[in-house]
Amino acid sequence: MFRDSKNSARIDTLIGKAGRVNGDVEFAGGLHLDGQVNGNVRSDGDPESTLHVSEHGGIEGSVEVPNVMLNGSVRGDIYATGRVVLGAQARVYGNVHYGVIEMTLGAEIKGKLVPLPSAAAATTQSEAPA
Repeated sequence: MFRDSKNSARIDTLIGKAGRVNGDVEFAGGLHLDGQVNGNVRSDGDPESTLHVSEHGGIEGSVEVPNVMLNGSVRGDIYATGRVVLGAQARVYGNVHYGVIEMTLGAEIKGKLVPLPSAAAATTQSEAPA
């Protein structure tokens, strides 16, 4: 029921359009947000964890999730070691730290794009002779 055609990640937690959370949210697996969160959002550390924010959803706080699919708004920094996908209605008011990024025409970022070193690049650099 809550599957994205591009990404078949599971949705384990749903915050509906009328839902409003005041405080931090920590989740495991997948979180789909149609409502509002006034606090930080982070996953349990699983590299497959995914946050989906619909065009109705919004976050006022930082996001620390490996994979982020954003079509709503985030007022805070995003830290995603995996993939960030910004849809046409995405609005980010903060810096985006990413492993891989995909943006659709119309997405807006009021901050910096900061690429994170990939695990392969970090391994190669640490193994290189000095």
